[in-house]
Amino acid sequence: MTGIIDLHTHTFFSDGELVPSELIRRAEAMGYEAIAITDHIDASNIDLVVPRIVSVLNKIRAHISIEALPGAEITHVPPPLIPDLVKEARALGAKIVVVHGETLIEPVAPGTNRAAIDAAADILAHPGLISEEDILLAKEKGVMLEITSRKGHSLSNGYVAKHAMRLGATLCINTDSHSPSDLITQDLASKILLAAGIEKSHIQSIFANSKAVLEKILRRN
Repeated sequence: MTGIIDLHTHTFFSDGELVPSELIRRAEAMGYEAIAITDHIDASNIDLVVPRIVSVLNKIRAHISIEALPGAEITHVPPPLIPDLVKEARALGAKIVVVHGETLIEPVAPGTNRAAIDAAADILAHPGLISEEDILLAKEKGVMLEITSRKGHSLSNGYVAKHAMRLGATLCINTDSHSPSDLITQDLASKILLAAGIEKSHIQSIFANSKAVLEKILRRN
């Protein structure tokens, strides 16, 4: 079994505990295949955070054994502003753009899920009770919907999994790690997917979705 591909994590550039190098080293030691650093951004810090992540990953890339991707998570941004921030994050070097979806445990502005999908973000994180209409649009736009191991945000995993699988939208699993203890193994990721109601026969296809995104990014570089 290959290592996990985790496309949603945080460092001390936002509200995580670790510097990027330590987060990556810990993921490497756990057998990760790839990790994306996707710190929280809005208009106040995007020009600081994304270039710094790009810079440190460029410096350490030759000295690590896993793929490490610079990214960003657009967080609690008014929905009309999301498209421009998606474009700006990519222009600054983000290879993965996540939008902080309408989780059950935070007062995310209504319409955030739709704005993220319309903007063709790569991943809509913890989208909560996402509508069927938005799931179908995510399928059409190729936006991955996240199953998460993150406490609290994971409350809606079963709902997201059930309706995304029924409607044919693309799912991925990420940790939304903020601390070392948040990192998970591939075996635990499989159990989280099972617990979300995904049949065992479909689990490898969800891992393959993240693998396909990773390979697409690497081909561009």
